[in-house]
Amino acid sequence: MLKGLGGLGDMAKMMKAAQDMQAKLAEVQEDLARTVVVGESGAGLIKARATAKGEVTGLDIDPSILVASEKEVVEDLILAAIKDAQLKAQTRSQQEMAKLTEGLGLPPGMKLPF
Repeated sequence: MLKGLGGLGDMAKMMKAAQDMQAKLAEVQEDLARTVVVGESGAGLIKARATAKGEVTGLDIDPSILVASEKEVVEDLILAAIKDAQLKAQTRSQQEMAKLTEGLGLPPGMKLPF
């Protein structure tokens, strides 16, 4: 590269790699925000939709379970469906981030900011 400037060429390569990583990270984050996962409980009577970033976006409740005397059961099923959706979102997010770090040649398990 330029003679007499020592490691500046290497520094430029590292800066370029960091910029590339930021761009890929932003792309993955956008994909996760668009990806929808569905959590279920009560054998599918309750379904919660969430983005792969964990934002709950919808809830489907089978009307057959909407009985006043079963209010607490329904509430528990709703919470279970939401937790299931959030767990699936977290798993999906971790999988996508693992692909990103692997593609960048980073060590497995290295945490990147979300």
